[in-house]
Amino acid sequence: MATYVLVHGGWSGGWQLRTVANYLRTHGHEVFTPTLTGLGERVHLAHPDIDLETHIQDLVNVIRFEDLTDVFLVGYSYSGMVITAVAERIPERLAHLIYIDAYVPNDGQSLADILGPEVMAMLRDVAQQYGDGWRLPHNPPDAPFRTDHPLNTAFQAIRLQHPRALALPRTFIFCTEGKEPNNPIMSPIAQAAARARGNPSWQYYELATGHVPWETMPQALADMLQRTAEMPL
Repeated sequence: MATYVLVHGGWSGGWQLRTVANYLRTHGHEVFTPTLTGLGERVHLAHPDIDLETHIQDLVNVIRFEDLTDVFLVGYSYSGMVITAVAERIPERLAHLIYIDAYVPNDGQSLADILGPEVMAMLRDVAQQYGDGWRLPHNPPDAPFRTDHPLNTAFQAIRLQHPRALALPRTFIFCTEGKEPNNPIMSPIAQAAARARGNPSWQYYELATGHVPWETMPQALADMLQRTAEMPL
């Protein structure tokens, strides 16, 4: 059986992954769904200095303190950035990186670099108007359980240098709906999917759904995660 660490996206928390985690557990897998600092049920810890490094350390500490090895580390959307950096810190504890409709940085990129200056200018403006300069409210604002996301998580560049991290098996699961070419938030995810699809060292799957497969296709998503663990490394 496999050990999974499932990491939620922005504006969310471990609650988002509950259904998929339960499916995996019914098949005997060990599953952790940590919530990143300042989000979800940890929103009371939010402060202006939370950045990508904070969230990297969140995951590193979960894996180390739970003494996990051979981990299938799963990043969704924003947390593709986080799991990429975690692999640089503790590659010896990981078996596989799985990106679900996620941002995948190249060496030296931050999320701000991936999104581009126009999107970042818009996000800074939103934070100034509605989030005291450092918080990004969720849109729509009345979505249940959504919490503001710290803007500073966008600015840390990730270095990809550790040979063992670079050699880890990787999978991309692409959600095909809602990826119009003129959508500046989703286009980088589609581009990451295209790179993965064209790279024979990656496993690549598609789900015919929108950007939140945890809610729209949890059983199919769990099946894909389980299939990844069953593939020979």
